[in-house]
Amino acid sequence: MTQVQDPHQAAEADIPEMPRPRITERRAVGMPGLPFLVVALVALGIGIRLMVMGGDMAGGGHKGTASTALIAGGAVLIAAVLLTLRGLTQVAPGEARVCQLFGRYQGTIRQDGLRWVNPFTSRRTISTRLRNNETEVLKVNDAYGNPIEIACVVVWQVEDTAQAVFEVDNFVDFVSIQTDTAVRHIATKYPYDAHGDGELSLRENAETITEQLSAEISARVDSAGVKIVESRVTHLAYAPEIASAMLQRQQAGAIVAARQKIVEGAVGMVESALTRIAEQDLVDLDEERKAAMVSNLLVVLCGDRAAQPVLNTGTLYQ
Repeated sequence: MTQVQDPHQAAEADIPEMPRPRITERRAVGMPGLPFLVVALVALGIGIRLMVMGGDMAGGGHKGTASTALIAGGAVLIAAVLLTLRGLTQVAPGEARVCQLFGRYQGTIRQDGLRWVNPFTSRRTISTRLRNNETEVLKVNDAYGNPIEIACVVVWQVEDTAQAVFEVDNFVDFVSIQTDTAVRHIATKYPYDAHGDGELSLRENAETITEQLSAEISARVDSAGVKIVESRVTHLAYAPEIASAMLQRQQAGAIVAARQKIVEGAVGMVESALTRIAEQDLVDLDEERKAAMVSNLLVVLCGDRAAQPVLNTGTLYQ
């Protein structure tokens, strides 16, 4: 006996397995920047004061080791303060700083405000805000080989800054390309319109298709430290070259479905009328008269135009 495969299990089986990330985000070693800035400014003032005192001693005729030491000490202190001030980093809300020391990953600063880290590190700004990626209208063939147009929008954000920086060359382009690939893959797996009962289609099962699309995009971009918040199909239509033919097919299907409803209702009404006539014993109808009555009622109820009454002055058999 043939077993019907769960669409969610089939989708999970088709999701590609991407390489495991080699690095994960960790917190950078540092300290609050405002207290350090105050201490650095005090130290800078002390260094300037030492140089001024050494200059005054040298100008007053007291040249010697003391004045030279004061000037040298002040200069060294000022240089040290200026060097350490390079470690001050401003972090805005919704941003992070990825720190590297001689090419080695040192950590990420996520806390907003003024922070101080190793001044020898290089710091790269990464936005952790929500972003939108809207694909272009892609022309692909569905599961039946019909050319269709499809587009989607994906809401995403960087979840692991280290993976976003070091696992891929450009995580923005990576998300865009992988989104296009996932949309094409999903569009080729299902037909635009289902021809059988229980068959998934792009037009009629939008929620299920959207869930599978989000799962596939998430699997493709997970190694880049990106989290998919939501994905939605924004455009879905037949390609222009077959749109008119498919429209006629849809209209024919709608007409057939409407006719079926009309016939079902008409048969129910005729059955109800015959039952009430028999229960109330209004007219004694034989089989031939019942057949004629059923025929007339079905013509009236199922016809496209209003029925034209014809008065019969004779009997039913004339």
